[in-house]
Amino acid sequence: MTTMSDTDADPDTDLAGDTDELARRAERAALRLANADEATRNEALRSIADAIRERESEILDANAVDVEEAEAMLADGEYTQALVDRLKLDATKIESIASMVESVAEQDDPLGETLSARELDEDLELYRVAVPIGVVATVFESRPDALVQIAALALKSGNAVVLKGGSEASESNRVLHEAIADATADLPDGWAALIEAHEEVDRLLELDDRVDLVMPRGSSEFVSYIQSNTQIPVLGHTEGVCHVYVDSDADLEMAEDVAFDAKVQYPAVCNAVETLLVHESVADAFLPDLVERYEAAGVELRGDERTREAVDVDPATADDWDTEYGDLELSIKVVDDAYAAIEHVNDHGSKHTESILTEDAETAERFMTGVDAASVFHNASTRFADGYRYGLGAEVGISTGKVHARGPVGLEGLTTYKYYLEGDGHLVASYSGEDALPFTHRELDGVEWTPGRLSTR
Repeated sequence: MTTMSDTDADPDTDLAGDTDELARRAERAALRLANADEATRNEALRSIADAIRERESEILDANAVDVEEAEAMLADGEYTQALVDRLKLDATKIESIASMVESVAEQDDPLGETLSARELDEDLELYRVAVPIGVVATVFESRPDALVQIAALALKSGNAVVLKGGSEASESNRVLHEAIADATADLPDGWAALIEAHEEVDRLLELDDRVDLVMPRGSSEFVSYIQSNTQIPVLGHTEGVCHVYVDSDADLEMAEDVAFDAKVQYPAVCNAVETLLVHESVADAFLPDLVERYEAAGVELRGDERTREAVDVDPATADDWDTEYGDLELSIKVVDDAYAAIEHVNDHGSKHTESILTEDAETAERFMTGVDAASVFHNASTRFADGYRYGLGAEVGISTGKVHARGPVGLEGLTTYKYYLEGDGHLVASYSGEDALPFTHRELDGVEWTPGRLSTR
């Protein structure tokens, strides 16, 4: 376990050199961790959970320092309330973090699974087998629990990880990292590292020969910066502009509860709804009670012209439809039909999470297949878009791209595959020329790869 920080380093230290060495150690550790058996990785995860519980007071004391500084920055207008909310830890949150780590340990092992098996010829068999990606770098803001989530998923999936948290959570991150370090002292040195200096991040983004994947978590500007400054593959999302569409055939009582939950339950996260779309035929019946409920919860509301004919809210601007508020703010738009809702979502959404509320199955199908998003729900709150709630144990982040992984990225998203070929002295020359042998190319259903399978069967 490695920590490299601009707060305790000699001012003359070459941070680029430090970061290069950190990446080299992570690369070596990744190769060794890939060969650690499931029992070893699970035992280490349970030790991490125990260490977090044992150090609860120390973690909360460190977090209190971060929160105090963040609230001062909030008062000066430099931080948002959403950021401060994401930063805060309490005893309940500490327990949920520890439980999350245990839930990751309980997940099926993502490594070593035979994804496909094919006989090329007699005693010549090809296997595609799940393996770790290697070295994963994660750069995240505000939420200290993200550090533990990411480290736990990396460990379970056999990956080394480089962690860079935001300066606003620096005290919390250090103590959480120390707890992980103490609990995993027997694992390969360098499997997880915490860096803090911005210069280290810039250097890390240059190390495409050693770092295999970058997963940023934060604002759209932050993620865009990462994407623009590295040749390493980046898995992440730039915004969480999520929608709930209330159809003409919606159960309006259910729709009110879902739309309220999607905004108010926890507005500071990327899967909270930012725009509510309402079919014109139910706007007059649906919006007044919901608006009253929103306003009682402190939600600041904006609406288009047709919305303002039904309820008294502030006018929405063109920018509102593209805004991720991350707070108790919501824009409302009345639309002609499901097709108009789909068009609005595809024009303004961020490909994160969308939801339709309707009792009409055909309309639900049309919406769910028509919008371009990583997750699309029917009669459910957008807040369900989460690795833990999906049963993934936890998540490294949300991916709104379409390559490699999409939606909440859990253990499977941190694996790739290798091809293993088992033979018995086979030569390519035997399969070319006039007397070439034919390939059988026969699928081997239910056959698992094991080393030396042909010689031991």
